Parts: sequence; structure tokens; C-alpha cells
Amino acid sequence: MLGSVVPSSSFLVNDMMNQVDWDRARVLVEYGPGVGTFTREILRRMRPDAVLVAIELNTDFVEYLRDHVRDPRFRVVHGSAERVRSVLAEQNLEYADYIISGIPYLNMSDALRREILEESRLALRAEGSMLLFQYTRTLLPYLESSFSSVKLNFQFFNILPALIFHCTP
Repeated sequence: MLGSVVPSSSFLVNDMMNQVDWDRARVLVEYGPGVGTFTREILRRMRPDAVLVAIELNTDFVEYLRDHVRDPRFRVVHGSAERVRSVLAEQNLEYADYIISGIPYLNMSDALRREILEESRLALRAEGSMLLFQYTRTLLPYLESSFSSVKLNFQFFNILPALIFHCTP
């Protein structure tokens, strides 16, 4: 369930966060927050009236985040990213402005990978974005079949060097 045993570098976190229009971002979703490496930085940059919904499969991480991240704008949900639209509805939210993901798509079945990406596209506002990082280009064809625009960047100062994908519906 882990994408990496080493936390993401501050360089990777900053590169991902710099692609968010923080003035416009009202509803953010994070897939697989783990121990909150991205979560804390998202909350630090978010507007006071924004909300962050984190979807995490691992119950230990869910409990950790509930115990250690104290912010009224933060909601952690135990569940799977393939249910993102249902999770948003349960939180009385219609769409996400941004989805930020570091989950290990290559560890999933082909069907689950496709389902998560399709549900993510449908969960985004028309002008929204999905930002994700991976360690290989393997996910690129899946992203290109789900999103109309996919831009690729690199962050070499990370263990392992990471590819950052910026996808829009």
C-alpha cells in the first residue's frame, strides 16, 4: 500500500504545490496522505474557507492523521480513491478543484487504476486539475486516455527522482 518507504522530499512537495492556484482552490482532495507529508503543506497554503478531504486506505494512517493533524478544514476518510465522488457527496461537496495524489498506481490492477483515474476526472470541476507523482512513465497512457491534457515535469531531488503529472479534464 506504500508508494515509497522514504517520505517525499520538500523539493517534490513544493513542485506539486506550486502548480495549485491557491486563490481558486476551495475543495482539495488528497489520495493516500500517509503520515501527512503533503497534507501539512496543503493546509499551510490553503485559503481559510477551503476544505481538504484526504482519502486513505490504511487504518493506521487514518488514525495517525486524526490524532496529529488538527485543522477544522481537514477531513480524513477511510476508503478508496475509486469512491472519490461518493466521498465528496458524503462530505456535502459537489466537485474538487484539485486532486493531489501520490498513491502507487502500478501496484494496482489495471481495472482499479482505470476506475480511479476515470472517477477522478469526473470528480473534478471542468477547470480543475489532478496532480500526481510517480517514479516511471508507465501511467502516462492511462492518464492520456482519461484526461484531455496531461503535462509532465520532473523532480530529480527526491529519492527516487519523480515524474509530476498535471492533468486537466
